[in-house]
Amino acid sequence: MSHNTQMIEEYEVNPNTMIIKPLAYGLKVYSQIWELDDEVNSPFKPIDIIKSSCKYFGSSYEGRKEGTRQLTGITHKAPITIDPTNFIYFFPTASPNNPECIWIALDHINYFKRAENAHTQVVFKNKQSFIIPVSYTTLNNQVLRTALLKTTLIRRIEDSERKALHFVNGSKIMNASERTGAYQ
Repeated sequence: MSHNTQMIEEYEVNPNTMIIKPLAYGLKVYSQIWELDDEVNSPFKPIDIIKSSCKYFGSSYEGRKEGTRQLTGITHKAPITIDPTNFIYFFPTASPNNPECIWIALDHINYFKRAENAHTQVVFKNKQSFIIPVSYTTLNNQVLRTALLKTTLIRRIEDSERKALHFVNGSKIMNASERTGAYQ
């Protein structure tokens, strides 16, 4: 750990958070967090930061995972929405219970490519890059699944805004039974 890196007790994921990596510190697992233009360490494990960030934005990690399941059907190594208003979506590179698991923010990724030893190089939009110890196929799959979660949620939000707009404009919104033609 470089001595100039700040150790932060309280850390919430925010729109600048790019990646949360496990950091072996003696027998403990800490977190190394890279933001767009900063690097901080936390004495908590990555999964604990993810969990407290979900709480900070008014949900629980379990609730967010259930939301992913409802929207996409994904249950294993599930990507999650940490803050839907700022479109903050993270995915785990492995099972979240795995101490090696890294959490990556979808929207900061510029591209990724195969690296040696079946690893993958992830290049972020700020040009920083990391070698992630998972295969290209695994990482690509996680990126696609997270993108699916994002587009599905955005579509839901847009549908709901459109309905609200209709209502404001005074045009009648059909109720569910009229839509399905149940009472004709």
